[in-house]
Amino acid sequence: MMLDKNYYPMYQFKLDFEKECKESGSQKFEIALKRGEKEVAYKSLKILPSERIRENVRYIERIVKTMIWAYGGYHLYLKGDKGVIDAIAKIYSKKGERKFDVNFMSDVFQTPFVVENVKGRMPKETRKPKLVGGNTKGRRIGFDAGGSDRKVTACIDGKVVFEKEVVWHPKLNEDPKYHKAGILDSINMGLEALGGKVDAIGVSSAGIVIDDELRVASLFIKVPKSMWKTHVFRIYKDLEEHYGVPVNVSNDGDVAALAGAEFLKSGKVLGLALGTSEAAGYIDKDMHIVGYLNELAFVPVDANRFAIEDEWSKDIGVGCKYHSQDAVIKLAPEAGIQIDEKLSLAEKLKVVQGLANQKDKRALSIFDRLGDYLAYSIMWYKEFYDIEKVVLYGRVVSGTGGDTLMAKAQNLLDSFKAGVKLVLPDEMTRRLGQSYTAAML
Repeated sequence: MMLDKNYYPMYQFKLDFEKECKESGSQKFEIALKRGEKEVAYKSLKILPSERIRENVRYIERIVKTMIWAYGGYHLYLKGDKGVIDAIAKIYSKKGERKFDVNFMSDVFQTPFVVENVKGRMPKETRKPKLVGGNTKGRRIGFDAGGSDRKVTACIDGKVVFEKEVVWHPKLNEDPKYHKAGILDSINMGLEALGGKVDAIGVSSAGIVIDDELRVASLFIKVPKSMWKTHVFRIYKDLEEHYGVPVNVSNDGDVAALAGAEFLKSGKVLGLALGTSEAAGYIDKDMHIVGYLNELAFVPVDANRFAIEDEWSKDIGVGCKYHSQDAVIKLAPEAGIQIDEKLSLAEKLKVVQGLANQKDKRALSIFDRLGDYLAYSIMWYKEFYDIEKVVLYGRVVSGTGGDTLMAKAQNLLDSFKAGVKLVLPDEMTRRLGQSYTAAML
């Protein structure tokens, strides 16, 4: 039995749309998205003739949505069919269907989200890459801020001399003094292990990082928004003044991708963590972090008009419902597996994984379908990223279920001639973790 039989991958939706353009005629449409000075993403594509506005708007809106969450941005430039542009401008407005996206990006970039109908020349594709990793010389401290624990690693010339993991509860505390105290406590432990001398500090943090500032993060979900600008944005960068050394801050997804890239000794790496949600990071061909948001949890991956809704963004068919524990739980009843509703989401996942480890065909069919999801989504991501390897992390890819998922996804990717290899990080990379990689930023 095929689970989620109405699943319509975005990649297939794209192929079908392009085929229709060839058969019915087409017109040029251009999209550019600005996310900072000298940071613009650009796409040129074909859409159907003007009279087929509904189909065109649906296709362009999904492209725009993907660009917004993959790259990040606050100024959307559109050039082409006026009817399509007017419709997109209405959708991406403060009162439009995508008001969540508009308000979120306005908060992230601290500037109003704008949609512009371009009559003249479109902005060119530009990037501001940041070379990261490989900095092993001297006394260095890496700090990793997670939702349930914080970890510090101290190194001398790349050799670990101290590491410590401490349980904390950042999501339950509204006073940023709690967070600051925890950060300083961890780094001070590392400093003491280095004899009181440090040359650089690197930080890996859950959340969205722009210019070393933390703009959005669930770690500070209880902190009043009125306090963010003064107490949260520079909570890591202010460590420079406190310790008198350079501090580099990166999103934990990018740091995980960097750890994978250094393990593989190559770039063009997308890191995906399939766990509570879908987290991602990207390292380009030159081993750079390129400033993308990589919030793939909100990128559309299913074009089915009746796809499952994400509770937060209120959009349908987005990644967090297909590449996380939610995807396993979503498919369980359809596969004939009943799970006690009193269990937590993590416990529900364990139930299905336990059955998969026992070779239960129902459970294995779930992970087989997740393999379909992953392969098709990677093909969609390839439209926006230059990818050769995908490093997978997270509890969903563990055990027999994870093996089934990866095997199905790799077979599909090979059949597509995608040129993409799925990789699990080695034991050393998993053991040292993101605080070690952060130390090398």
